[in-house]
Amino acid sequence: MKTLHQDSGGGRRSYELTIPPIVRFGFGRIAEVGDIATVFGNRIWLVIGKHSFTTCGGKEILFDGFRQHGLDFQEVAHSDGEPTVQQLAKAVRGLPSDRENVVVVAVGGGATIDFGKALAALATNIEPDTEESAEEMILDRLEGAGRGIPIDTQPLPFVAVPTTAGTGAEATRNAVLSCQKRKFKKSLRSTLMVPRAVVLDPSLIGSCSRSVIAASGIDCLTQLIESFICRFRWSVPRSLVLDAFPDAMTALPRLLKNPLDKVAQSSLVHAAFISGVSLGNSGLGLAHGVAAAIGVECGASHGLACATLLPVALRVNQKIAGNDLAKLNHVLGGGGLSTPDSAQQLIERVVELCRFAGTPTRLSELGLKRSRIPWVAEHSGGNSMRGNPVQLSSLELEQLLESVF
Repeated sequence: MKTLHQDSGGGRRSYELTIPPIVRFGFGRIAEVGDIATVFGNRIWLVIGKHSFTTCGGKEILFDGFRQHGLDFQEVAHSDGEPTVQQLAKAVRGLPSDRENVVVVAVGGGATIDFGKALAALATNIEPDTEESAEEMILDRLEGAGRGIPIDTQPLPFVAVPTTAGTGAEATRNAVLSCQKRKFKKSLRSTLMVPRAVVLDPSLIGSCSRSVIAASGIDCLTQLIESFICRFRWSVPRSLVLDAFPDAMTALPRLLKNPLDKVAQSSLVHAAFISGVSLGNSGLGLAHGVAAAIGVECGASHGLACATLLPVALRVNQKIAGNDLAKLNHVLGGGGLSTPDSAQQLIERVVELCRFAGTPTRLSELGLKRSRIPWVAEHSGGNSMRGNPVQLSSLELEQLLESVF
């Protein structure tokens, strides 16, 4: 079992900070999407969540804003679950040929945001003749899947409007796509893919079910914690996490009791965005790395997989990341304890929150078969696992997964 301590050194190491250039946060700000879009074009291509768009309560306000600014708009795609290579190939082939002054606006959860982000990038970077050729071109641009062709042409301007509070996809430079027939989840990634604008309207999450609030909320907490303790952590994202984390830990149980709690809505939507900024500029860890493989293997919700894995990931990293876990516990009011005790208290807080949320505690509850654990362990590599404070071999990871089966 390898470990790696980050050397803070005596000065500042070089860094890159990538965030959306326009961020508007506040209740009712979905009305401003049209105003923002006019900066980039005068025609809107909408990518929407199949159900969330009609239930979030912002549809007519959004359309009224488009009309007030003289914007033409049409739906070009909708997401139904996590986006796949095949869905994107079909959507790209179905895009209108005239792309002059087009702005892509995605309204929905993390899957919808990723769908829109990918569509905006692919619309300017590939010119397929068929769905089959579109699929091959997409594969060639996914990390670790094809020929490694970069996204090097500026995507269509993209505006993200999340209707859930969790994934942070509205702040990141990648879009996660799955491919069931090839058994993978891979990212389409480029700094060019960072949304040009993000509109964070907390009122839009009010229609989310308790199960969606639980899964997305714990995904947000996982991202905040893992980006704070990861091997590639650094000061700016960590400062943002320390500010957002306490409110997120308080907001999630409040929303689970009352999804219309405006204070909690505001806190969690903000924290979700910060989690995206932080993971995009630092990294993640074991919980996210394994959750991706589990999602491919048994179709489990990413948020539920993270909730199942977060407590075990914290325990694995407890010794090497104890100081950081204690810092997170301290901002929750856990002062006066030794560092090991404070780190342990944080883990206990997370376990209790997962219990209250009713998320799974065993991998078997996600639909994973014991015989497939070796496959999951073998395919849990990638950027997230490289960021984990403790580096595990495939065999060590397999044994760990057995312990929570």
